[in-house]
Amino acid sequence: MKYLVISDLHGSKSALKINQLLKKGNFDKVILLGDILYHGPRNDVPKDYDPKLLIKNLNAIKDKIIAVKGNCDAYVDEMVLEFKLEDYIDMKINSLNAHLEHGHFINDYKNDGKNLIMYGHTHITRLDKIDGIIYFNPGSISIPKEHEEKCYGVIDEEKITIYNIEDKIIKELKYR
Repeated sequence: MKYLVISDLHGSKSALKINQLLKKGNFDKVILLGDILYHGPRNDVPKDYDPKLLIKNLNAIKDKIIAVKGNCDAYVDEMVLEFKLEDYIDMKINSLNAHLEHGHFINDYKNDGKNLIMYGHTHITRLDKIDGIIYFNPGSISIPKEHEEKCYGVIDEEKITIYNIEDKIIKELKYR
């Protein structure tokens, strides 16, 4: 299966890139790693902030979405989204045993045999393998930090790739 992985959308229209990617990328699922609608009190309001449009577009693809709740996601967000926001998800992604969470509690996670740890929260990309475990953060598609670009990730049958919003490869790791 092919997965589109996005984190920290924060209500931004730049996240509408999802629709363009879905049309050309033949993705089976979209993984949202939290902070979907609200920008949060520590972030500036994105200049392209439009959570109502984002709600409409995400609900249109609700059957493809797997989502975890971020620290900026609230009960009211869950009322307007037509898909479930989980605190965390443990699942199989192709040949990988994955743990998905937003990342604000990542230091409390005790690995029980997962070989892929996916999270967002920091707005900083990460893709590396340490002691057989892949750590993957696609960064933020709307409010990148530390001079990074707006980014998203793709997991296919052989590799994990982080792209910038212009679809240029930023990082890539083969796992098969």
